[in-house]
Amino acid sequence: MKFFKEVLNWSIHISLGFVLALIISIFVFQPTSVKGCSMEPTLDDGDKVFVSRLNHTFKIEPEYEDIVIIDSRVSRPRTLIDDINDCLKSNLITQVLFETEIDYFSIKRVIGKPGDILEFRDNKVYRNGEGIKEEYVKDKAGYYINTKVKVPKGCVFVMGDNRNSSTDSRMIGCIPMDHIIGKYKFKF
Repeated sequence: MKFFKEVLNWSIHISLGFVLALIISIFVFQPTSVKGCSMEPTLDDGDKVFVSRLNHTFKIEPEYEDIVIIDSRVSRPRTLIDDINDCLKSNLITQVLFETEIDYFSIKRVIGKPGDILEFRDNKVYRNGEGIKEEYVKDKAGYYINTKVKVPKGCVFVMGDNRNSSTDSRMIGCIPMDHIIGKYKFKF
């Protein structure tokens, strides 16, 4: 009888720990790893990073130059179920143990916010008529869409620092705020 009580007690504590870790990972912060070279030289393929999920949880608009994790499936709405499933699939522990990879998550830099008008010309980005100083960019982009883009309400425009190897808002369009999964905090 004492043995079963002890097993039950340990089971409850382990279950509570798992639930708490899941809640923290969904709503507060999550370790993950960078896949690909689109953020070089700032972040390299395989870098381990901490991501704050508080912006997503509290629907806080990111600032210019913030590095964010996005869900590139912009044509579908995100739900709490997506947050739970994605958290279980994309955390660092699951990635290492099961070699899971979510191909619709990307890490990019915020270039435009709602209402901004962006222009891409002469290998440079112009926001609201003024050239942006982008010291973090790896190489001058070999191509840009020669057009103006107005960032819609409730969206941001994101780009990778390695402009020549980045699938970003130039291709997939502006990112709805609810598709910003988290904000990069630091490498470890």
